[in-house]
Order: sequence, then C-alpha cells, then structure tokens
Amino acid sequence: MVKLAELVFIPFPCIGHLVSAVEIAKLLVHRDERISVTVLLIDVSLDPTIHGYVNSLSSNNRIQYIKLPHVTFPTDGGLELAIHRIVENHIQPVKEAVTQLTMNANRGKDSSQLAGFVIDTCCSTMIDVANEFDVPTYVFHSASAGSLAISLLLQSIHDEHNGEAVEFNNSEAELRAPSCANPVPYKVLPHFPKDPSTKAFFINCLRKFREAKGILVNTFMELESRAIGSLTDGEIPPLYPIGPVINLKTEVDIESSTIMEWLDEQPDSSVVFLCFGSYGSFGSDQTNEIALALEKSGMRFLWTIRKPPPKGKMEYPKDMSDFNEFLPDGFLHRTTDVGKVIGWAPQTQILSHRAIGGFVSHCGWNSTLESIHFGVPIATWPQYSEQQLNAFQLVKEYKLAQEIRMDYRKKFGADEHEDVVTAEEIINGLRALMEKDCGTRRRMKEMRDISKKVVTDGGSSHAFLGKFIDDVINNMPRHH
Repeated sequence: MVKLAELVFIPFPCIGHLVSAVEIAKLLVHRDERISVTVLLIDVSLDPTIHGYVNSLSSNNRIQYIKLPHVTFPTDGGLELAIHRIVENHIQPVKEAVTQLTMNANRGKDSSQLAGFVIDTCCSTMIDVANEFDVPTYVFHSASAGSLAISLLLQSIHDEHNGEAVEFNNSEAELRAPSCANPVPYKVLPHFPKDPSTKAFFINCLRKFREAKGILVNTFMELESRAIGSLTDGEIPPLYPIGPVINLKTEVDIESSTIMEWLDEQPDSSVVFLCFGSYGSFGSDQTNEIALALEKSGMRFLWTIRKPPPKGKMEYPKDMSDFNEFLPDGFLHRTTDVGKVIGWAPQTQILSHRAIGGFVSHCGWNSTLESIHFGVPIATWPQYSEQQLNAFQLVKEYKLAQEIRMDYRKKFGADEHEDVVTAEEIINGLRALMEKDCGTRRRMKEMRDISKKVVTDGGSSHAFLGKFIDDVINNMPRHH
C-alpha cells in the first residue's frame, strides 16, 4: 500500500492566518490524493472569533484537526511579545503531537508518512522541531509577496549594519526596494518593534525563513510579478504563489439576512462598504468624522462599527448594543434612507453583492484578495502590521485602490492619542472611489477576471500548487 505524504500544518492562532492555512490544506488534499494533512490548532484566547471557527472544523477526507493542550502565557509587554511567547510555549506540545502521529504511522494504524511541516510566518522557530523529525519545513506566508520581500530586505539591512539599522520611524526618507517600482516611504514600512528582545524575535523569524525548503504565498504571479521576481534571487527558498486562497463560505444568520435584504433594495454599485477587519475600531473623535463625511457626501453606505477595547488593554473590539451612544446625535435617523450601520459583517457575502460599489478597507491581505475576487475597488485606511505597505502597493504599484490614507497607523491595544482623519479627507477618498468610470474600477475588474483564471487548470497558481506537491512527494524522507 502506498503511504500518503502527511503534512503537519502549524497555523498561528489569529483568524486571518488560521482561515487561509485551513483553506490551503483543503486545496492540497482536494488536488492530490497522495497528500494528507494534520492541522495542529494552538488554543489561546487572543481572538474571540477563533473558537467558533475552530469548533466548526471537522476532520474528514484526509484532513484531521488536533487541538493542542491549552497553554497560558502572560500578555503583558504588548502583542509582539505575546506572539513570541505563544510560539515558544508550544514547542513541546507540537513535539508531543507529532511524536504521537509518527508512532501511529509506525504501528500501521495509519497509512501515512510524515512528509514535512507547513508553518505560519510567525512560527519559524518550529523549523527546529521539524529538523528533529528529519523532515523539511515549508513556510506559509498569509500576506503579500510584497510584504515578504520588504521584510526580508529590512532584515538583511539590519544584519549588514550589525543591528544598527536606520530607524524607520517618522522619517520623510524612502527605501529603494527591488520589489517595488516606486520608492517606498519609510512611514508605510512594517514597524520593527522598539523593544530589543521583541525586535530580536522578529529578525530571527525572518532569518529562519531562509532555512525553509520553500515558501507558499497567498498571492498570484499576475498581481505581484515584480515582488515575486525579486524573491527568486537564489538567496531565498523557492516561492510558490498559489493564491488567491480565500474562504468564500460564510454562515448565514438572522443578522446577515437583514443586511442582504437591505442591499437587495439598493441600486447596482451604489453602496460604499466600510469595514476595518477583526481588530479594527475607532475612538469617538474619528467615528464622528466618518459619520460627518458619510452624511455630507450623501452616499449610500453600509458601515461596520465595533466598540474599541478599553484603553491600554490588549483585547479585540466588541460588538455594541446601541450604536446611538457612539454616533453623533440623530445621525442614524437622518441617514436612515441611504445608510445602514452594522456590527459584525459577513464580508464575502457583502462584497459579492451587486449593490456594492466600493470598499473602505484596512487593507488586510485576506480582505484585499476578497475585494479583488469580487472586483470591488478599495479606498485605503490601514491600521496595523503590514497593512500600510499593502495600501501603498494597492495605490501606487497595482493601481487598484484610491487613497484615504496610506500611512495611518494604530497600535494594537495601545493607550495613545488617535490620529484623526478629517471628514474632508474621507469625502475626497470616497468620491474618487465611487467614480463610475475611474481607472481603478476598470483595473480591478480586469484583475478580478485574472484572479479567477489563475487557480484553474493552466493558470499560474494552479501550476505552482502542482509544483509544490511534486516537491513534497520528491523530498519525502526515504528512511522511515
């Protein structure tokens, strides 16, 4: 009996990373019957949306999900340090789970053989664990090829200058990067943490990437050809752009059916959708400016509002029971004919609706790929992480977005004064976004068609996925 090539997936427990890792696992087993996948689920209570999602996953058809034992870790010291601790504290549980898997295979309980690890970008220390089992590691990068290229560039600049890298903060300077046609302003670069120990963790993470056997990236050649090209210099493991990999299934509930009914009543491409991701929220000053802009512009809108976490708390935004207490007096009443304010949003369902004409987005990579999939142009309003760089690429490099801001930045759970984007700025961005015959809209429609072709037989992502599977099979350890 031929043994299946078993890949162990270790996604990071953050909804954007987890969902795309699971979708890739499904894609692999669907594509090739020689592959089976075990997804190790890290159980931490960082993100409330994860529990529902994890509970909806069921092992079937060559994919099994194993929940690792709950490990507590301190969350003082901010998000970056928490990420580091989550990964470090799960090295032992991962070893034990994989040992159990290989024992089952050796006892013949299982017709599979461990073929490699597929680990999240944040989990690169797990490469050492894979080495102990004598199998290759592949990294799964759930963000853009552009962000990967820039991060690796920053890491090598840091190392060449013995850690004395130019400080990339608040400077008017620009970085010339092979991955971008335009010079990149420092203020859209991913922030390297100030704290030395966390900074060391990030630099190490990136350095370790170079030891991997290959890197899967959720993007496609035709969207990011320059960035992908810049990563094939022989210094970096082979890249497999296999995207867009997106989860198009959303649970329909009472809440989302009322949203869809409202959209059904709106004219085609007339509604602007404002949604800032699972961590996105604003304080009252900024919320007021958005409300003012929407009211003044007279546009139809669907706006997701979440309650910001208490000051200084590393928590996720929550849904609120009464929008009125957060919005200007009488706003909901005055805009009742043209607008709808909601809490949680079934994003893919909304983006796929004919009434949606534009998306004011935090530019998270999954949201960006969804927007491309449905051909909806974006107005950029990034928040955290690498979203500023995504916004820059969408506006300047790929011309698929209009700018509200590219360098807006919030600190996750931080107790700091919020930078406020004025109603005027927002209105200008919205008008540019909703123009009927703007070039952005046309290019987004073209990219939508390409994004659907690349994953079908003969498409670039389809071919790269096949190549990745061949590499996994060919690199299987022969000595077990």
